[in-house]
Amino acid sequence: MFTGIVSAIGTIEEAQQRGDLHLRIACPYDPEKIAIGASIACSGVCLTVVERGGEPGDAWFAVDVSAETVSRTVPGMWRAGRRLNLETALKLGDELGGHIVTGHVDTVGEVRLVRAEGGSTTVAIRTGAAFAPFVAPKGSITVDGVSLTVNDVRDQEDGACDFLLNLIPHTAEVTTLGDLAEGDRVNLEIDVLARYLKRMQSLQR
Repeated sequence: MFTGIVSAIGTIEEAQQRGDLHLRIACPYDPEKIAIGASIACSGVCLTVVERGGEPGDAWFAVDVSAETVSRTVPGMWRAGRRLNLETALKLGDELGGHIVTGHVDTVGEVRLVRAEGGSTTVAIRTGAAFAPFVAPKGSITVDGVSLTVNDVRDQEDGACDFLLNLIPHTAEVTTLGDLAEGDRVNLEIDVLARYLKRMQSLQR
């Protein structure tokens, strides 16, 4: 379980096909505090640590990424040189600063707009008709592992929707979202509460 509050940016150093895709990810963590078998969210994807090493501030950890995960996340994201938003799993007693995030990507969205607004940045992301009902103004959504609040929703004729987000300078600086450009694709996880409400509504007679 995660909160969508990114604690570091990592970089994929190596990507090797070993049946599953095996990644080595550089990070600024203390390797002694990364447990084998621990979960780390990598741009919104919950992955299990299978190796780790390095020094405090200059560490690395390795994970295996299944074909199923590759197929459900941003195409081409699991390559050497890719920067990833990292978050270690929530511990009992930790502050829930964002919202409840599972680390399971629901769909891939497309960035339709990136526009400077004062000191912040307005970003519009399009999601398809299957997931548009789960997005609501002032609701929460996870974009590449970052917990964000939806400012507005603009429904499209085909059932899809564009939802607008505001990135404050701090968020743009400490995550990879500051590098977003129009046409980029991003991993999306809908709010778990919206998921259950939709299911309950579908069972009503």
